[in-house]
Amino acid sequence: MRAQTLPASAGWHWLVSGFAIYRRNPILLSMLVLAYWFTILLLNVLPVIGAVAASLIIPGLSVGLMQASRNLERGQAIGIQTLYGGLKENTKTLIALGALYLVCTLGILGISALSDGGDLLNFMLSGKKADRETIEEGNFFLPALIVMLLMTPVMMAYWFAPILAAWHKLTLGRALFFSIVACWINWRPFLSYGIGLLLVAGIIPGLLLGVLLALFPGAQGFITALITMPMLLAVGPTIYASFYASYRDIFGISEIV
Repeated sequence: MRAQTLPASAGWHWLVSGFAIYRRNPILLSMLVLAYWFTILLLNVLPVIGAVAASLIIPGLSVGLMQASRNLERGQAIGIQTLYGGLKENTKTLIALGALYLVCTLGILGISALSDGGDLLNFMLSGKKADRETIEEGNFFLPALIVMLLMTPVMMAYWFAPILAAWHKLTLGRALFFSIVACWINWRPFLSYGIGLLLVAGIIPGLLLGVLLALFPGAQGFITALITMPMLLAVGPTIYASFYASYRDIFGISEIV
């Protein structure tokens, strides 16, 4: 197992490659991403148990989306079975990854509670909107900063771990190790990738929405839907496909077993 060190420009190339993969079959890839989201949402309807179950299967479902991206790049067929087929690859390790990620996330939220008395933790668990007083006082800034800093190494360890466990049959520890090393030695392309994501999924749609609302203030609902739907059906699948592109470029297709 060997990870390549790539230039900073590779981060933008991942987004371009993701869009190229999406264009090969935009309807089917969008349907798979929607099925992924709906599966997680439906499970979360069940209190506690549903959230835990969703966390356990997310690594397997993400492998399914990576498989769909690889199939499209190779000109092979994809279907709903592609998404859920990822759950069958090294299942125990994928479930362990989901459980570990859940424990780490809850642990980090617990640590953040030491700085704000648990306001952010309660907000995240309840899903309720933050009240105006809390926002104005800035009570979420410090705990949010703590969460961001502590979650960064967790995300680095988790980024490639599911695909390494599924396609390379690595153990839990080795999958996490190779993932965090690959992210660490490629911090430059990941930085440019993050900036690209911010532009494509945040700044550009936000600016476009602002301009359209200024031009047509009476059509707020229609314009919001006009911007949101392409985000869901095009930008979302492109981003998931770009995850596969980052794996492909860093580890190489020849490494797949």
